[in-house]
Amino acid sequence: MIALTFSDFSSHGAREIKEKVRKRYAENLVSRSCCGSCGCGGLEAITEGNYGEEHMSVVPQGAEHVSFGCGNPVEHADLMPGERVLDLGCGTGLDALLAAVQVGPEGSVVGLDMTPQMIERARSNRMAWGLDNVEFLLGEMERIPLPDLSVDVVISNCVINLSPLKEAVFAESFRVLKEGGRFVAADVVALRPVPAELKRNFEAFSGCLAGALSVEGFRSMLLEGGFCSVDVKVIKKYRFSGEDAERLFGAEVEQLDQAFGSAVVLARKGAAR
Repeated sequence: MIALTFSDFSSHGAREIKEKVRKRYAENLVSRSCCGSCGCGGLEAITEGNYGEEHMSVVPQGAEHVSFGCGNPVEHADLMPGERVLDLGCGTGLDALLAAVQVGPEGSVVGLDMTPQMIERARSNRMAWGLDNVEFLLGEMERIPLPDLSVDVVISNCVINLSPLKEAVFAESFRVLKEGGRFVAADVVALRPVPAELKRNFEAFSGCLAGALSVEGFRSMLLEGGFCSVDVKVIKKYRFSGEDAERLFGAEVEQLDQAFGSAVVLARKGAAR
């Protein structure tokens, strides 16, 4: 465990954190654990129940998906045939592939992830789906390798909390979106203050807690980044047992129980279509 704060990085500190997160999620892909070596404990609620049968029924046999998400952004994106979609932190590709089905052959999807093992698995899953309108790129969401004004919708699922440079994520999302484009994220949010020690706990950061924005923090950052029509809806709260709180983070359960939850974040660039 390392003791680092996540609110005020130098560029060196941000790079160190990103490399540690990259390594952790490569390990998670093998262990199929959302929180890596610390175990999920009471945080199974982050990944469980995000996709209904109506969504998973289109997943073909032979596709192997390990979801590290905390919601279902595709469900809230109102995707239309012919749209171009960017999935930030696409992981093994589930949301990108679901989006590709919705936008149809006349549309397209780009999945972006900084972990080579995730991209490799996503490309394998694309072959199982037999889709030609989706591609997976290795890259970082703080430096999106796409041109300005090139996508209609940006989606993400439980990855913005993992970035130490969130302003850059929002700025890059705004840059690549067309006028009237939509930003749709599912992410962990902090619902009340938590102990300072938690913010210095790398297990909590890689487990999607320590880097989580508050509801108002999400809204403010998006508005400051130029977005409009910002809406942050909390869809579930996470429960902790006393054992989980102590074992995972060395905290009292009263400090953590229902202090975090999943939210759907909606925003728009410029005027509506």
